[in-house]
Amino acid sequence: MGFFDTLGVKCVNELAIREKRVLLRTDFNFPADENGNISDFARMDKSIPTIKHILEHNARLIIASHFGRPESEKDVQYTLEPFAARLAEILDQDIYFFEDCVGMGAMQMVRDLKPGQILVLENLRFNPDEKKGTSAFARELAKMCDVYINDAFGVCHRKDTSIAVLPRFVDTKGVSFAAKQEIEELSKFLGLEHGNGFCIMLGGSNTTDKMGLIRPMLEIADKIIVGGPLAYVFLAAKGENIGATPVDEEKIPLAKEILKSAEVRKVEIVLPVDHIAAETVNSTEPVVCRTESFPEGMTAFDIGPETVELFAGKAASCSHLFWSGPFGVYEKPQFSIGSLKLASQIAQFPIHKVAGGGNTDEMLRTAGVAGKFDYVFPSGTAALEFLKNNGSLPGIEALKD
Repeated sequence: MGFFDTLGVKCVNELAIREKRVLLRTDFNFPADENGNISDFARMDKSIPTIKHILEHNARLIIASHFGRPESEKDVQYTLEPFAARLAEILDQDIYFFEDCVGMGAMQMVRDLKPGQILVLENLRFNPDEKKGTSAFARELAKMCDVYINDAFGVCHRKDTSIAVLPRFVDTKGVSFAAKQEIEELSKFLGLEHGNGFCIMLGGSNTTDKMGLIRPMLEIADKIIVGGPLAYVFLAAKGENIGATPVDEEKIPLAKEILKSAEVRKVEIVLPVDHIAAETVNSTEPVVCRTESFPEGMTAFDIGPETVELFAGKAASCSHLFWSGPFGVYEKPQFSIGSLKLASQIAQFPIHKVAGGGNTDEMLRTAGVAGKFDYVFPSGTAALEFLKNNGSLPGIEALKD
């Protein structure tokens, strides 16, 4: 019996969905460039097997998702309409799109759906109640469906309405094929403890969530490799010279505490020793510098070649590896080199290795090594929260009978 079988959660193929109204909560929060244009639809592929399964059962499919962090209720930069168009291309069928996610108009669109048809609702985050976890909004969404399927493991650590509240108002509920696989893959890390050779690599731009996850990871990891903006909080906490590289000053005391706790627990925290620095992120003439000779007025935007070798060497000595987030301003080609080189090296190691979060999946595909990792998750934070909480997340708990 696998871990998933012990959860009390069903997969979509275990549910009675024939000719039902099925709401599929997807995670279409795909990478976008600086102009808001979607740069990579690849994650959509993981939803397709579940979508096809639902359609094969003559169900009426309603797709709901969030995208980005819209600052207003109708921020067109974050509309889901392009996702509906792309999905129509992939499935080679017409797909309906509605400009809201609840209300009389949305309900009428659902009523008009025929078996085998698909409706994509507008961005859930256009409704302020999505982030508030409100029962009223959950009931409005629940009116539109007979079955709820969670295909958004990447946000199962959040208490958003459509993740943690809506399932409680739907009798028939479960997870998609992709979400089940993600849970099963992550469960392979459960039970690890000091001495089992577990290494965590943390990068990406989200320092707040990952800083809060490092402390509990000290209980199970042997090595924690830190890059990206988070690394400079720790370097600043150690009193190292980081030039003009910005850091969140409020997090420095916590970084100092973590460094002390890691030393007591004999957990090695590995930080960059050299950097690719420049005056601005748009500079085309970056320089390589070591920490002790960091140029005045410059900012670090990527890890240097010595750090690539250091990180690779530390990772190679482990048995289990979880990598969340690129190490650099990956969106800029001149600052993506360190992450790509590191990915190419780690891909060759004969260890249990998974990755996820931020642009990690896109980065691994660019390096041509995504297929050499055991699994690539859409979200690093959700995966790390899963490990931190021994397999429990709000989005999973809400699906239990």
